[in-house]
Amino acid sequence: MHQPSLFKSFFLGGFECSTHRRRDGRRLDLIAGTRHDQYASNDYAALAHHAIHSVRDGMRWHLIETAKGRYDWSSVLPMIRAAKAQRTQVIWDLCHYGWPDDIDIFKAEFVERFAAYAAAATRLLRDEGIEAPLITPLNEISFWAWAGGSVAHFNPTVRRRGDELKCQLVRAAIAAMEAVREISPRARFIQVDPIIHVVSRSTRRQGRERAERLKFEQYAAWDMLCGELYPELGGKPAYMDIMGVNYYPHNQWYANRQDIPMDSPDYRPFHKLLADAYQRYGKPLLIAETGAESERRVPWVRYVCEQVEIALRQNIPVEGICLYPITDYPGWENNRHCRTGLLGYADAQGQRPVFSALADELTLQRRRFQRQPTLEALNA
Repeated sequence: MHQPSLFKSFFLGGFECSTHRRRDGRRLDLIAGTRHDQYASNDYAALAHHAIHSVRDGMRWHLIETAKGRYDWSSVLPMIRAAKAQRTQVIWDLCHYGWPDDIDIFKAEFVERFAAYAAAATRLLRDEGIEAPLITPLNEISFWAWAGGSVAHFNPTVRRRGDELKCQLVRAAIAAMEAVREISPRARFIQVDPIIHVVSRSTRRQGRERAERLKFEQYAAWDMLCGELYPELGGKPAYMDIMGVNYYPHNQWYANRQDIPMDSPDYRPFHKLLADAYQRYGKPLLIAETGAESERRVPWVRYVCEQVEIALRQNIPVEGICLYPITDYPGWENNRHCRTGLLGYADAQGQRPVFSALADELTLQRRRFQRQPTLEALNA
């Protein structure tokens, strides 16, 4: 049975850090929207109370690079220092869908500016004592290319340019990783995208082929990073360092977009999707995002944990499960209160209510994944 060892805790907490512009032009900033920027130290301490010592968090590029090559770190430096004070290990998203307004994402300047920003961020982390940073360069390249480049759901809000955007994001990710490793050779990279399953109910060949095409498009960005697809982009296997897979209750559907019920024979068990991913790339896996809303939180986490245990017993190297978002957050489209977290909205003192049913479930699930101390002991 595989014994996870990459992160300080097997369960991680993911802070929603999207910074994209919606279709109507409004920029979101979910770190501010959840007040995590104000209460990062409290948040990290609260998670430590629940034995969560590793997190996903974000740097907000649009706030940091105030002009070309000019960086203001005031939005992230307190968070870096809060994590250090609380002994919290952070996977930093350098770009979670948002970028400075003065850059055209389709131009070469986007790649150059992102690589320079990634280098500057790595120097900052090194100066703060982080010699082996954990980094997600660009969050969900394949999903972003679809949402922003194919269906105009959010920035860059265009259609029929999804493949072009995906290639551009891969170029930027590769340039950023090269820049990061020049400064911190021990850096590790988590390449995050959704993992899905699509089934056609049609008996016609075209319908089945469409479902298969959709299913395998999930691998496109990862294949580009590996150099298997469009090798002229410069991909190589080393860029697929750690594979981050995002999995939610809506990640399996019929070709007509209707969700596949979990009790349907068409529903593919999650552990088999993990096996598919591992067989394809042979890389360690992180469940980089998973969770459900309201009362579905507990049964969903229980299901994911049961499936991950099966995968571990098959020696599939799943290194952790990141609950995402770990706090409630305001919805992207309508600002509604999305009750998805272990922790709720912060009060005036920065304290967040705990969803006790999920806390109790995590206590039970930790026993499932007990292991000998590794990184936890080294970083104590």
